[in-house]
Amino acid sequence: MKTIRRLIYGEVLASIAFVTAGFLALFFFFDLVDELQYLGKNAAGAISADINTYQIRHALLYVALLIPSHLYELVPISVLIGTIFVMARLAQSSEYTILRTSGLEPWRALRLLLTLGAFFVVLCFAIGDYIAPAADRSAQLLKARYQGRITIGQTGAWLKEKQAYNSYVVNVGALTPDNEMERVRVFEFNNKGLLVSITQAPVARFASDDSWQLENASRTEFSVRQGQASPTAAGRDSAKITINKVRQFRWPTDISAEMVSVAVLKPERMSTLDLFGYIRHLNANGQTAQRYEIEFWKKVFYPLSCLVMVVLALPFAYLHFRSGGIAGYVFGGVMIGISFFLLNNVFGYIGNLQHWQPWLAAAAPGLLYTAISLGAFGWLVLRR
Repeated sequence: MKTIRRLIYGEVLASIAFVTAGFLALFFFFDLVDELQYLGKNAAGAISADINTYQIRHALLYVALLIPSHLYELVPISVLIGTIFVMARLAQSSEYTILRTSGLEPWRALRLLLTLGAFFVVLCFAIGDYIAPAADRSAQLLKARYQGRITIGQTGAWLKEKQAYNSYVVNVGALTPDNEMERVRVFEFNNKGLLVSITQAPVARFASDDSWQLENASRTEFSVRQGQASPTAAGRDSAKITINKVRQFRWPTDISAEMVSVAVLKPERMSTLDLFGYIRHLNANGQTAQRYEIEFWKKVFYPLSCLVMVVLALPFAYLHFRSGGIAGYVFGGVMIGISFFLLNNVFGYIGNLQHWQPWLAAAAPGLLYTAISLGAFGWLVLRR
């Protein structure tokens, strides 16, 4: 059995590595071609000969930092294509028939492939939860250093926080490469929903004591004094507006740098723990978290799709191939992998629009392909 395991694992791992390298080379080439338009430009978008302009070495480093994100997306597809290729080739050369006569029954073969699939589940989770988020954040900061700030449009990112007595709505215009915030506005409301103050600052920094340090802030305070009723005239309320200029203003808050990053950067590029913490923050402050909950569950279920892929590839070992017919089955495996990737994204958008349960929207593609793989295994393997 060790000889069979060594043979199958060696062939499958080599094939998966080859397929992954081919896909990554294509992504690297396309990303690099897309970055060529920015060469020689500075943060203002003008062509310059200054040393702080975006150069080819920066483009190469930026594209290289995107590789972990592409690898995370490609692992299940590569597992499917690589395993299909090996199973089909073994069937075509009658090697798998010899293995079957040597005692490799279908359930034992399934256990072998599931063990291999479990390895790729752990690998995919590690890449998507630790390596890819750090690399993608470094890539965004690198690009922002030479091409401008990180932002999500004209209005920036909006966050909300409830504290002991008041609630706050925060607007962050952009993030700088030095992890500083620009164009920060803090709107303070009392427990009746009335606006109490507006604090604006061109630059803000994350302090180490769970607070923000706003530089050159302008604080506008609104106060209402209730008038006292008199025998001759009804009392009237008087409003007062006070504007203060503060060189440094400390605002205590639980909104961390990771939460701002989640609001500004793409949620699918964040780690599972960061998404979970941000979802709890949104729910605690009465904000919708549907989009982030779907991305969280996709992070949970996506690595498990490697198990589905190896089960889907096993029936190819029990097919009968003619000479040269293996290419068609490998092409079919490529189409199946691409369709899974597309459905995984489409179900996320549909679930967000139709307000499906987040776990259902994230798990639907995997459940669908699980049913297909088990059906193929039962029909082609157990019944034939």
